[in-house]
Amino acid sequence: MDEPIGIEERYPARYWHMLDDGRIQCDLCPRDCKLKEGQRGACFVRGRVGDILVLTTYGRSSGFCVDPIEKKPLNHFYPGSSILSFGTAGCNLACKFCQNWDISKARSFDKLADQATPEAIAATAVELGCRSVAFTYNDPVIFAEYAMDVADACHEVGVKTVAVTAGYMHEQPRREFYAKMDAANVDLKAFTDEFYFKQTGAHLQPVLETLQYLCKETDVWVELTTLLIPGLNDSAHEIGRMCEWIAKELGTEVPLHFTAFHPDYKMTGIPATPASKLTEARQIAHAAGLQHVYTGNVHDLSGGTTLCTKCRRPLIVRDWHLIREYSLTENGECPYCGTRLAGHFGQFEAKSGGKRIPLVIGRQ
Repeated sequence: MDEPIGIEERYPARYWHMLDDGRIQCDLCPRDCKLKEGQRGACFVRGRVGDILVLTTYGRSSGFCVDPIEKKPLNHFYPGSSILSFGTAGCNLACKFCQNWDISKARSFDKLADQATPEAIAATAVELGCRSVAFTYNDPVIFAEYAMDVADACHEVGVKTVAVTAGYMHEQPRREFYAKMDAANVDLKAFTDEFYFKQTGAHLQPVLETLQYLCKETDVWVELTTLLIPGLNDSAHEIGRMCEWIAKELGTEVPLHFTAFHPDYKMTGIPATPASKLTEARQIAHAAGLQHVYTGNVHDLSGGTTLCTKCRRPLIVRDWHLIREYSLTENGECPYCGTRLAGHFGQFEAKSGGKRIPLVIGRQ
């Protein structure tokens, strides 16, 4: 039986309609959950109260941290800057390999200890010197109304916004949501529908449509992440097909991050991804024409280095999240040949490392 929805959790949601049989259908993502009175959707945080759909996590967070932007991971969006990160609870995918399962799979709102208005979050980002705010830890798609209001508040004070997401979203909310975002890191979890259906409970095509929309119809800066899981999505054939699709449909300068899996949640019997597999995937991606391919969750100077696309000199050298060398000009040009690097750059602020600074933001 679904957990009762309390009075304080009833923030009116967008993106739903009433069906002829009296149920409410949520139109936010392709799950199309159809709800009777008191029921919650698959994400657990959107539910029916009376004849409306409500979002139960508006203004409530599972925690706030200051991270390096490289941790999202974003390597071409103001490198070296700090980002204020937060999430809520729940998720609209059911990934058996979830690395944040204690948050995304939460069925109890004791995870949501921190509360903050959009204005309080924006003000805190300014106070802490964060160039941007990230909606992360769980997928911001399911708390879209809250994320969009936070984004509006951030833009009012000159702070950028970043969505870290699986991209599983319907067309209308997708357009409204990304109109508020400056950058996104989208998980392309595999390149077969079989993987998506068996391992996440979702489908591949809506994710591909989100990526095509973002890269072809918006100014949102996009980077991709693929978590390579041994034996499930790491074959050379699948990686090659995926990279060829990215090059053709999204462009060769869209950064792609291959990250290492570690046993967690419902996949504790699968070994961690060897670093050699990440290197192999990176080589395949380069052969497909992709210019900016990175390895993650490992110490790999070569896999963390950004090269000039023309003269091939190193412009940013990283060790995990730590920037060891930075040679770009303030407007993002190679100092050796003048070629403009794809992305968003400015005054290099700091050699950010992997330290997270937890903090609490009180309601204003």
